[in-house]
Amino acid sequence: MSTASRTLGVIGGSGLYELERLTDVEEIRLTTPFGAPSDAIVAGTLQDTRLLFLPRHGKGHHLPPHRVNYRANVLALKMAGAEQLLSVSAVGSMREDIHPGDMVVVDQFIDRTRHRVDTFFDDDGIVAHVEFARPIDAQLAAALASAARRAGATVHQGGVYLCMEGPQFSTLAESHLYRSWNVSVIGMTNFPEARLAREAELPYATLAMATDYDCWHEGHDAVTVEAVVAVMRQNVAKAKEIIVELAKSVPDPAGRPATAALAGAIITQPGSISAEVRNKLRPLIGKYIT
Repeated sequence: MSTASRTLGVIGGSGLYELERLTDVEEIRLTTPFGAPSDAIVAGTLQDTRLLFLPRHGKGHHLPPHRVNYRANVLALKMAGAEQLLSVSAVGSMREDIHPGDMVVVDQFIDRTRHRVDTFFDDDGIVAHVEFARPIDAQLAAALASAARRAGATVHQGGVYLCMEGPQFSTLAESHLYRSWNVSVIGMTNFPEARLAREAELPYATLAMATDYDCWHEGHDAVTVEAVVAVMRQNVAKAKEIIVELAKSVPDPAGRPATAALAGAIITQPGSISAEVRNKLRPLIGKYIT
């Protein structure tokens, strides 16, 4: 029986499909009202933290970014007991000073996805508008950056993550445009994930692992797939060390803004919400609407 004081959900990105060093390991298979998550959740104890690990793309990486069931992933982790979410994501660098192999603890996002469902509240009969000016939880992000430094990583604290649709990479014109927006890194997965985490009232932070420069960089054409894979492997090994360090100091989420994101956000009068919608969204709205 675990005696962990905190429960942290970890969503693993490209290259990160499992976590070692967990004790009291068990697999949790859940089906949510929005379908099945990408894979089974692996639960275990690390330091004084209960970790709930879910590979975003499934083991073996069979789900492309635009086909990931983000709603099921986020909700399954919440249903399994996650109090906060850490997203580990491979990204391209959009700044000269963010080198391949560096880690970025971002604090903002720009959403350039086009074909993804990004809310739990798309049923007829219920409307909710959560506040989202600061999508990253500052307390969790600070703990993450500190853990990364203790693990010996080169860390950039703060920055903008641009989420593109994919699965193709950017055109050169797009890459230059995004750089003009002062974007720090570019990836394909953290939206709608971050939006859904806020609706699920889960503080959220991103560990962005730079694998290479995007196509804006004059040396981009010289980058080989083998080189990118080598950096990715190094990043994943370092990310695992960072997670170990973070597990020693996961902050208390009580009172964080995200944990009450739905308070006052549900616009629909309770009497107008059908029993079907109430049951479907009970894991999210149960403490507000019985």
